[in-house]
Amino acid sequence: MAAVRRFCSPRGMEEYFMHRTYRVVGSFILGAALLAPMAAFAAPISQDAVQVRVYDEKHKDYHNWDDHENAAWIRFQDEKKWKHHDWAKANKHEQEQYWEWRHSHPD
Repeated sequence: MAAVRRFCSPRGMEEYFMHRTYRVVGSFILGAALLAPMAAFAAPISQDAVQVRVYDEKHKDYHNWDDHENAAWIRFQDEKKWKHHDWAKANKHEQEQYWEWRHSHPD
């Protein structure tokens, strides 16, 4: 019965709707604050940031394969007088030879 008397006056209804509006808006703000960090982590990584890492088994280390490493691969092929081909198409023996050469020819 007390709730009915609350709405008898226009002021009571106004307070009820204002209170309800604040609760709804507050819920949206809280939800956005909680979801914002997840949305940031879900954003796709640009292709510029993607790195290819190649593992050197003999030396037990990783190398970032970028334009600089590709230029060194081409220099190595020139020194060996090999026909130019991509690293991915090189056989395991060629790759092992390259890493030996690469460790003896640092930048």
